[in-house]
Amino acid sequence: MDIPVIDAHIHVQPWRMVKPEALRLMQGNRPDVARLSEMMYDPAMFLRHLDEERIERVVNINYVSPDIMGFSEEALVYAADYARRCGGRMIAVGSVHPTLTRDPDRAMDGLIAAGFRGIKMHPSHQPCRPNAYREGNRVLETAYRRAEEAGLVLVVHTGTSIFPGARNVHADPIYCDDIAIDFPRLRIVLAHGGRPLWMETALFLARRFPNVTIDLSGIPPGKLLEYFPRLEEFADKMLWGSDWPAPGVRGMRANADRFLELPLSDGARRKILHENAERVFGP
Repeated sequence: MDIPVIDAHIHVQPWRMVKPEALRLMQGNRPDVARLSEMMYDPAMFLRHLDEERIERVVNINYVSPDIMGFSEEALVYAADYARRCGGRMIAVGSVHPTLTRDPDRAMDGLIAAGFRGIKMHPSHQPCRPNAYREGNRVLETAYRRAEEAGLVLVVHTGTSIFPGARNVHADPIYCDDIAIDFPRLRIVLAHGGRPLWMETALFLARRFPNVTIDLSGIPPGKLLEYFPRLEEFADKMLWGSDWPAPGVRGMRANADRFLELPLSDGARRKILHENAERVFGP
């Protein structure tokens, strides 16, 4: 069965901003670093790559993390422009910074006006618990409220990060329990499904709340049924994502093909690879 693929978690980012030690980790030992470096600034080249990979659309995630990753707010200007030049084949996700953003309403106005379809909260790289609004963090309260009102998706990184300076203590998905309760109309995606420590917590939240889904990015496809043995049963709550071009991700299509080798029904495959992303992020 030929199922169209929406890759709901990739990172086309301005590599010139990235701190050297982080960039070395991002690039790893990939043989295609030079090609990727060019592609990060050439949307036409990226679109040709999508055609070669047979990927229908992607959700591209950029976020502000000057201290740990090197991304300033200029990364959001880059991301909005890149997505526009990709037409409807790239859905852009941006961010506010939970402790550095000074005017969250203005920041959200800018994201909405620029066409972002979601916001990313990265608790490890923007060191802050995602439910810190309950302790008075006005940036997060404003961002979540405005996202809910505007119909944007909240993508929260859950699970560990190996980048220098990452604060993994903040990345337990259980903190998103508060968000799902306090913002019941906000669509929430638990990126990476809490891997490799908190998969059961992520699945509990997705089962508990109708507005919570899991993206499977950053998990080797061959380990998905080890991490989520009930993947077939809860296929309605899962989004496909590769985390391309992260180290260990050979390619968007290579990972999708490995996923298709898993003993899942065609219905579950279609939901995970395509239908759920359309439901969450829109056509």
